[in-house]
Amino acid sequence: MVVSPLSNARFPVPLEWGVPPGADAVPAARRLVVAILREWGVPVSDDALQDVELCASEVIANALLHAGERCVVSVRWRGGRVRVEVADRCSELPLRERDAESTGGRGLLLVEALAHAWGWYPTGSGKTVWFECLESAEAPCPTHGWGTAQDLRVLHEVA
Repeated sequence: MVVSPLSNARFPVPLEWGVPPGADAVPAARRLVVAILREWGVPVSDDALQDVELCASEVIANALLHAGERCVVSVRWRGGRVRVEVADRCSELPLRERDAESTGGRGLLLVEALAHAWGWYPTGSGKTVWFECLESAEAPCPTHGWGTAQDLRVLHEVA
């Protein structure tokens, strides 16, 4: 029997799915984002995964709240950064701050604080809001738990 290393390989192909409005939609969608990243073996720390989960929760909740209908979530891993995009059919632009008396509107401030980058772009009938998080400086090593992976850019700078 010939065994190829590719027979067990997992390639992180971008994933996309629709999220319908509903009471349990946001928690289920954010857990799915984290489950995808774990399945792909993305080298991020638990703290970084929590940041991704919180950012995903905020962006998905905003899309469902303002559009009032289904949104589309996509997750990508571009070697070194995780990108989550949420598309909706609401033309209202995302606002990242409100007056001090407002009970909402602070979610994007949180995304701005936790993500390494975020933004939005218009689509045909709405917009897509996205955020990216970089791999953490110290993350679980893809060598089956035999240590930790250090940020190689730091090592390169020292050399």
